Amino acid sequence: MLEKGRDEELVRTAREGALAGSSTPVPDDLHPALLESLAGIDALWSHQADTLEAARGGHTIVTTGTASGKSLAFNLPVLDTLASDPGARALYLYPTKALAQDQARGLARLGRSFLRHAIYDGDTPKEERAAIRRRSNLILTNPDMLHVGVLPNHRSWGDVLANLAWVVVDEAHVYRGVFGSHVANVLRRLRRLARAYGTEPRFILTSATIANPLELAERLTGLDFTLVDRDGSPRAERRIAMWNPPLVDEALGRRASPLSESANLLADLVQEGVRTICFMKSRRGVELIQRFARQRLEDAGRSDLAERIAPYRAGYTPQQRRELERRLAEGDLLAVVATDALELGIDIGDLDAAICVTFPGTVASLRQMWGRAGRRAPGLALYVAGEDALDQFFCRHPDEFLDRPVERAILDHESEEIHLAHLAAAAYELPLTPEDASVFGDGWEKQARRLVSAGRLRERGGRYLPRGSGYPAGAIALRSASPNSVAIVESDGGELIGSVEAARAHSAVHPGAVYLHMGSAYEVQELDLEHGHAVVSRFQGDWYTQPKKESETYIEETRERRLCCGVDLSFGIVSVTEHVVAYQRKHVTDHRVLDLELLELPEQDFVTQALWYELPETLIRDEFPLDALQGSLHAAEHAQIAVLPLIAMCDRWDIGGLSTAFHMQTGRPTIFIYDGHPGGVGLTRAGYERFEALVDDALRLISECRCRSGCPSCVQSPKCGNLNEPLNKRGAAELLSRMASV
Repeated sequence: MLEKGRDEELVRTAREGALAGSSTPVPDDLHPALLESLAGIDALWSHQADTLEAARGGHTIVTTGTASGKSLAFNLPVLDTLASDPGARALYLYPTKALAQDQARGLARLGRSFLRHAIYDGDTPKEERAAIRRRSNLILTNPDMLHVGVLPNHRSWGDVLANLAWVVVDEAHVYRGVFGSHVANVLRRLRRLARAYGTEPRFILTSATIANPLELAERLTGLDFTLVDRDGSPRAERRIAMWNPPLVDEALGRRASPLSESANLLADLVQEGVRTICFMKSRRGVELIQRFARQRLEDAGRSDLAERIAPYRAGYTPQQRRELERRLAEGDLLAVVATDALELGIDIGDLDAAICVTFPGTVASLRQMWGRAGRRAPGLALYVAGEDALDQFFCRHPDEFLDRPVERAILDHESEEIHLAHLAAAAYELPLTPEDASVFGDGWEKQARRLVSAGRLRERGGRYLPRGSGYPAGAIALRSASPNSVAIVESDGGELIGSVEAARAHSAVHPGAVYLHMGSAYEVQELDLEHGHAVVSRFQGDWYTQPKKESETYIEETRERRLCCGVDLSFGIVSVTEHVVAYQRKHVTDHRVLDLELLELPEQDFVTQALWYELPETLIRDEFPLDALQGSLHAAEHAQIAVLPLIAMCDRWDIGGLSTAFHMQTGRPTIFIYDGHPGGVGLTRAGYERFEALVDDALRLISECRCRSGCPSCVQSPKCGNLNEPLNKRGAAELLSRMASV
């Protein structure tokens, strides 16, 4: 299948050789009931035995490859305790409901009379919840339910907390950025309540391979950890291929759509009987790839195979998710197109191939996705590049791409907006006292006083208590900038077909937007922000929509400042105002602009961290008239945002930017690059600290691209609110070259 693309599309191939496993006998000092349940397991992989030993002595993080058996590694010490102590309890935290469902099935195969496990999440029927709290000794849940359902209602969980022996946090590498910073506060609130009920549970964390596992574990929990990273599991041979869609317009740098290329590859694999998972980070992309692949198979007269490809992403109802997971596990589906919801360790059977469409944002995620294929037999791992600047940068440097080390996970549990919100939530659970310094850090009281000034807490004799009605946790969204969601309702019959975060609603479901769900297209007829719903109807057109936004930044606080690369470089706090004012309709196949429609939506404001730099006249001189200067600044901003993921563990969708030939506060041409989430979590701080590399990488990105005036492979951005106008590629290259030479 790959040979046909060797002339141009097949950029690079490589092989990862098979590895033999390193095993050790099952320890005979485990509880007899547990040993009985392990009948048929003759030996442990070395990292499973290492985890058992380390966990018996303290908090442990195990970081090994996909499908290496991490679940058994943490199950052994936990189940040994539950078998030995009938009163002990354990809490398992998973980032997705699907993963919890899968792990529950695995526990059912392990458990005997000593194990009473149950899932407790938003899908659990209310009439079953009290019995789970009372009877279950191992509860599987997620950080969201822990945050909003368990901790604020801890009095109903008193028996669990008073006997909590273990907390397992699976797939810990997911907890980075905004989500990780929230979860770090949730875990500290859990530790605090467990201590109040007389327990100090041991933590076991698991992670895919990342550069800083110990630092991540300690930042997430505030505890000291032992690292287990010697992977003893065997690995089958894997063939790796990098695929770059062909150029269709060399002057403009335009390439064939990675979605249609991936759909063709997926259809070819399905016709050859290859069980395949195809990953795409955007929900829209998932739906389009599935639709294109089905169409290709139907055109080939294989409608029977077309029915065996399904999309899987967030936003589906619980019933839809469970049905897809069942069809995957039972082999009814031959291929699935998924967002990162299936990147994690869900057992979906033996897969032969894994396709990653466009760079997923981090090398760690890419390797996790590739690891889903070829677990027990030789597999294929395929990367299909997009037009995006970083994708094309990697295609020009394939060896650098394949040999690139995994990144550091970045989070900041003391990010002001996040930390303040969780302190208010903690005060609702139990009054804050000086003893909480051991959990929240020495600066907790300064922040508590800020909450008093804001009217959210009251102070009585050194104790800080909540003020007002309601519970603060309900106003904190762990995974997005908004705690609310917008329900998507079909106009015919009023069926609820999905949901979208309120913070994304202006861009995703504005009136006139084309919204994709479960392989079907819908057009948004109405967006009611007050009541939280969008009304949609079936859509048959051949276009998609892209919103146009206007943005402004205001410098609230300068925290650090230095001269670097000939510019005045700063890091601090800014407020950002974004306003979706219009949207373009674009043709699906060639992305041709059809028209522009105006919108009337309210502005959105948030405060975040940012780096910014002011350009002196010595760098600009007379070569940059005003129109060329604005386009040059805009193009340089895009290029630096595109390569920031090489420094921070993020992707460009986590980052925002603004460039202006004159900023009202600095009085000079200024470029801002900011964390795209309220409060910020340190992504742009990494760019500030390594600004020289940010300039060099952006210059390399632009100068190596063969297009004439800028394209998606260098300075055009798929998320540009100004629809990529104006852009001056040559001016940006000159500007960055001058900065790099200072």
